[in-house]
Amino acid sequence: MNDVHVRRHDDADVLVGDVASALLDRLEAAQGRGEVPQVGLTGGSIAEELHRELARRATDSAVDWSRVVFWWGDERFVPADSPDRNARQARESLLDHVPVDPANVHEVPASDEVATAEDAAAAYSESMREHGAGFFEVLMLGIGPDGHCASLFPGHPALEARDAIAVAVHDSPKPPPDRVSLTFEAMERCRAVWFIASGEGKAEAVARALADDGSVTETPARGVRGDETVWWLDEAAASAL
Repeated sequence: MNDVHVRRHDDADVLVGDVASALLDRLEAAQGRGEVPQVGLTGGSIAEELHRELARRATDSAVDWSRVVFWWGDERFVPADSPDRNARQARESLLDHVPVDPANVHEVPASDEVATAEDAAAAYSESMREHGAGFFEVLMLGIGPDGHCASLFPGHPALEARDAIAVAVHDSPKPPPDRVSLTFEAMERCRAVWFIASGEGKAEAVARALADDGSVTETPARGVRGDETVWWLDEAAASAL
């Protein structure tokens, strides 16, 4: 297993600032090598704060936002205008405020665009085959209090998906029940996996994910590793380590 790095921060504000700085530096470096970096975004309250911080700093950074490709690790299978959509959250907090190329923003189809979550997963997989680089420069993920990541939940059949990029998830223990998630195999194709967690409510799950022993079935976040794996935590989320 590749090394896993844990970075602890005094509070959520410091955490968000450090992740934003690191991501901007990483995008600048990739573009400096002549690459078009591909990034996987996540949802949730800490991600929304990160997106706002990135948007705030965008004009002062050297990142060419038109040469960054955006994906999502998972999405809720709801209508396109639903506030539950990770993509809507990312657009409102980041993508609508920086000069992205719309052709480089790849959303999971919504429930008012395709009939089923299976159709959405198939379309998203095909989009990634056509437009993906074969790896993410950075894939950002959260972790739930139950240890789930993306929309791969403990004990859920989607954990067993193989030879697939994205999979439909039904009967999610966390609403909404229907979702689309990247598989473990797809998420591992990345230069860097960055888990971002804030708050005491995440502390036990973070500790399980980082423990020497444990199962992916019980704590799915244990199942994702990149060439580099970093856990970005505030002290509350790290308090059980």
